Amino acid sequence: MSAQRGGRGRISTGLPFVPRHFLCGKIFPVKTPELLAPAGNFEKLKTAIHYGAEAVYMGLSGFSLRARADNFAPEELEKAAGFVRASGRKFYVTVNIFPHNRDMAPLREHLSFLKKIAPDAVIVSDAGVFEMAAETVPEIPVHVSTQANITNYRAAKFWEKLGAKRLVLSRELTLEEIKAIRDHVSLELECFVHGAICISYSGRCYISSFLANRQGNRGECANSCRWNYTLMEETRKGQHFPVYEDDRGTYILSSKDLCMIGHLDKLADAGINSFKIEGRMKGINYLAGVVKTYREAIDSLKERPYHVREKWLKELSMFSSRGYTCGMFFGKHPDKGYNHDEENIYRMSHELVGVVESVRNGKAVVALRSSLKTGDVIEFLSDGLEHKAFDVNEIYDMEEDLIDSARNDESVLLPVPSGVREDDLVRRPLTPP
Repeated sequence: MSAQRGGRGRISTGLPFVPRHFLCGKIFPVKTPELLAPAGNFEKLKTAIHYGAEAVYMGLSGFSLRARADNFAPEELEKAAGFVRASGRKFYVTVNIFPHNRDMAPLREHLSFLKKIAPDAVIVSDAGVFEMAAETVPEIPVHVSTQANITNYRAAKFWEKLGAKRLVLSRELTLEEIKAIRDHVSLELECFVHGAICISYSGRCYISSFLANRQGNRGECANSCRWNYTLMEETRKGQHFPVYEDDRGTYILSSKDLCMIGHLDKLADAGINSFKIEGRMKGINYLAGVVKTYREAIDSLKERPYHVREKWLKELSMFSSRGYTCGMFFGKHPDKGYNHDEENIYRMSHELVGVVESVRNGKAVVALRSSLKTGDVIEFLSDGLEHKAFDVNEIYDMEEDLIDSARNDESVLLPVPSGVREDDLVRRPLTPP
């Protein structure tokens, strides 16, 4: 069969694309996509890296689309940068607000500050900020945010010509559209694979601005699409008519959450270089479980065919969600494929008990985030121990005296099974097994 070389050096044979490099007659597997996780504060940063993220994204409140996350002060960002470097991972700083004229001088100062910590990239949405970054910190690569709404290969080529290193593709693209973009550009491509989806065009939402005077495009989103709504006819003011979806109310603007755990192979084969998890405002219990699950899934891409493990689905079902959808990757779904309903919504099944600070001689120092007492049933988010229940028969205070219980924010000593590591999470089923 004859072969023609297409865009980005891909060999077109009419066969399904397999991610391989061809060189001197030898076949080399392509590196698996990067796992990129959110870091809303330093603790979340440590959690994401501990559970296998190869890169994290974080930012300062004033210049990030998650202004109401904890985020970092400048000195904390320096500390975080040092921690990431020592871990051998990467970090990207979000500068992805849509600024007004009054923001230009502070933005330039912020970009100049970033020279000191040298992130692996800055993430921008606005063309003016892109140009400013190129002028102020030309040594720092620029990633173009999903808020730039890159939905076609001409837009992708435009940003490539300007010097972007990576494009975070629009959430509205199908797999086939991603493949077409990959055929036309050689820069890195990133997409979201897990997390909340807002009712907007790739995150550019105006509902919050109108209803709560909090601008989503400047990081102040009030999550208005998660609110409960009723219908009011204009001549019958004050008369609210419910549009029933379930007995809890009507959430006609609230989408199911994205989950692509079952299709990572298809995204990798389409040419995606980085898989992104949403959630800078989520807690470490959620972050640890999701990052650990996707780490295992991405690592398994080295073996084909790709198989989804039951334990991954079980882990992802432990956290509160609106049910899961594949978004638009496979084309338009029926409305029920996007809108959450009571039947498919997931309730949190496990709560965070604490974080392991150290392990020695079969006992762990655990910094508690919830009360703990003898007789409780706990689990450790540790390799090989996932979903295994352990009875709490002994609790020791830090003087190694036996106690019956301890409160949130205290540290205790707990006997732990082999395999529990420093920075592992301790969880408790809300309904004991």
